[in-house]
Amino acid sequence: MKRRAIKYEAMIMFKFARPLAWLLLAFIIFVTVSPIGLRPETVTTVDTDRASAYILVGLAFALAYPKQWKLVAVLLIAGTVAIEYLQYLSPTRHPRLHDAGIKAMGAAIGLLAGWVINRWRETLIISG
Repeated sequence: MKRRAIKYEAMIMFKFARPLAWLLLAFIIFVTVSPIGLRPETVTTVDTDRASAYILVGLAFALAYPKQWKLVAVLLIAGTVAIEYLQYLSPTRHPRLHDAGIKAMGAAIGLLAGWVINRWRETLIISG
């Protein structure tokens, strides 16, 4: 009975991963492209904010699309550069390759964490 409960909890978690992933990505795009005055204030460094946001979005996308993880990885990491360069559309923002690198690193860490969780989830399903 305990294994069945674990499977159900895992299923519920993964069910919400897709909308969460897309909402997080939309928020990141908004924060990246919007005027600097609309950027949320935080207590951490800017690079920590960038990496953390992309760790979360990478994790969410890896959990949302476990069978397409390679495609998700390519699109998300390439997307970090594209999203960074969208800042050219805002007169108060300035895209930097360093920022794109931090974001890509965060996305890669999140994707890796999601891949590990997906592998763990597969062992639960197979052994249950």
